[in-house]
Amino acid sequence: MNFLAHLYLSGSDDELMIGNFIGDHIKGKVINDLPERVKLGVLLHRKIDQFTDEHPIVRQTRIKLRPHFGKYSVVASDLFYDHFLAARWSDYSGLTLEEFASDFYKKIETFSEIIPERTKLMLKYMIPNNWLVTYSTVQGIGRVMHGMSKRASFYSGMEKGTEVLISDYEQYENEFRIFFPELIQFASAAAETKS
Repeated sequence: MNFLAHLYLSGSDDELMIGNFIGDHIKGKVINDLPERVKLGVLLHRKIDQFTDEHPIVRQTRIKLRPHFGKYSVVASDLFYDHFLAARWSDYSGLTLEEFASDFYKKIETFSEIIPERTKLMLKYMIPNNWLVTYSTVQGIGRVMHGMSKRASFYSGMEKGTEVLISDYEQYENEFRIFFPELIQFASAAAETKS
């Protein structure tokens, strides 16, 4: 899953949320230097990614995306699923997406001393461009994917994101709607375990 889903799946625990958000940028023994709840958030991030990668519905989505995005089909599926979460946000949260995003941007600033440099660099683009809210429209997710295509080290096909999403929108959304409740249940249980 991508940023929005990881944040949402952290519930109301700020430290767990921060760890879940920075999970991709924590490597090796660095995790041992983090506060306990942040560390658990990093571990939750990894569990969510593993559950997602192994889920048959997600695999189905990625197989359909592979001809368009190649190795980037994993990233594309994560972004498509974040789009559907953002677009249907009111189905999952009592807060508006704008409120949720604004709250998160304020929270992350209070943890600046433990945020990895790679994450800080990304936040310089994420916050001013309000990626979390931008995900809610097809055009917005297309802009995010187009930007990623410019930064990719080899051909990604990401500039075609809008076109591919629109081409089979209902099917991708149905796959998300089947998968996401299972992920919510899994993440809720996983957040309560220590390892």
